[in-house]
Amino acid sequence: MPRRQGYALLIALVAGTAALAAVVAFTGSLLFSGTRAKAVAAPGPQGVARTPAAAAHSTGHWLATWAAAPVRGETGPEQGTDPGLRTIRNIVHTSIGGDAARITLSNLFGTHPLRIDHVTVNTRPVTFRNAPAVTVAAGGQIVSDPVAVPVAADADLVVTLRTPTARGPVTVHPNSHQTSFTEDTNGTWSTTNWRYLTAVDVRGENAGGTLVAFGDSLTAGSGSTTDANSRWPDVLADRLNGRYAVVNQGIAGNRILLDGIGPRALDRFERDVLAVTGAKTVVIDLGINDIQAFPRQTDPTHITDALRSLTERAHTRGLRVIGATLMPYEGYRNWTPAQNAVRARVNETIRAGGVFDEVLDFDRAVRDPSLPDRLLPAYDSGDHLHLNDAGYQRVGTLADVRNLLRTRPASDAL
Repeated sequence: MPRRQGYALLIALVAGTAALAAVVAFTGSLLFSGTRAKAVAAPGPQGVARTPAAAAHSTGHWLATWAAAPVRGETGPEQGTDPGLRTIRNIVHTSIGGDAARITLSNLFGTHPLRIDHVTVNTRPVTFRNAPAVTVAAGGQIVSDPVAVPVAADADLVVTLRTPTARGPVTVHPNSHQTSFTEDTNGTWSTTNWRYLTAVDVRGENAGGTLVAFGDSLTAGSGSTTDANSRWPDVLADRLNGRYAVVNQGIAGNRILLDGIGPRALDRFERDVLAVTGAKTVVIDLGINDIQAFPRQTDPTHITDALRSLTERAHTRGLRVIGATLMPYEGYRNWTPAQNAVRARVNETIRAGGVFDEVLDFDRAVRDPSLPDRLLPAYDSGDHLHLNDAGYQRVGTLADVRNLLRTRPASDAL
């Protein structure tokens, strides 16, 4: 399914909600009529995943085709007082395909054990250590068993979860710019939150590795069109055409040095980059929120030193590190000349080398030549900080695809 044709799947989901609910209920009665084994995921440091056993006689290697960083715990207004018997349909978009899949479910921000009694990937039942149901400890996460399901590159994938006794908070990735659905006895709601699901891995032979886009709202895609898959990592995935996976670990509002919206980048780097299946390359685009958001960072060396430390940590795992310069934002409500000078100093240091292995000059690509502290109007979403679809298209073309494709296949072949 071409990336821009995901709307058809969403329309079908809405139109067929009642039918899908009936199928889930009927399937559930078959799956859960006998005694269920119980699998419990123990919490690990920052929820780092454990790799499950491979399916018998499997070929190829496992790579992440999609991921979303867990951001916070939330009780949505549509949950009411009884979140029981809730069905969640997370709609995600793949970057590469394969002949089998496995998923990661997170209860990182939950304060109670999370019981999930029915999971499917594109209607194929998913198990956890051979059991159809799983309990994920508060603060923990779990990886499913491999399920034989064909996964296409550049396509929408539906991961359905049922939570019979969820007590919350729900671990979510908000502001996904993609429409998903939740359903209970009172009806169905659309949402732009991904719930509990934080990764989808696929098994295949064609892709050479996974690139992790690690950033803030400018990576997460704020300002882009919902359901259009027009964030810059999507654009890069289009260019790679299934030959190299791309996953988006951007969090809108995220910072390097301080917690705020999501754990700070220094703390989530292990889980959201180094633990990603098949990660070979990381693109880091972070620092603008440390500069513009309160409390503001006024010393550019604190930012560049932190970015350099991420590069050093990535190198210890054999990852190549590509870094982006910080884009202009004059006209945004928090812009000041003093903070803009901090941004300029950070960019000077990045361009001079010694911070990253390679530099993508996002700043020069999208700034107005006549007003270089501002975004070019054609790329401005309207708030003077975030890009529109055309702007994300522009920065998504900067990476050298040929260099990425020279990366050796992932070493975790199973």
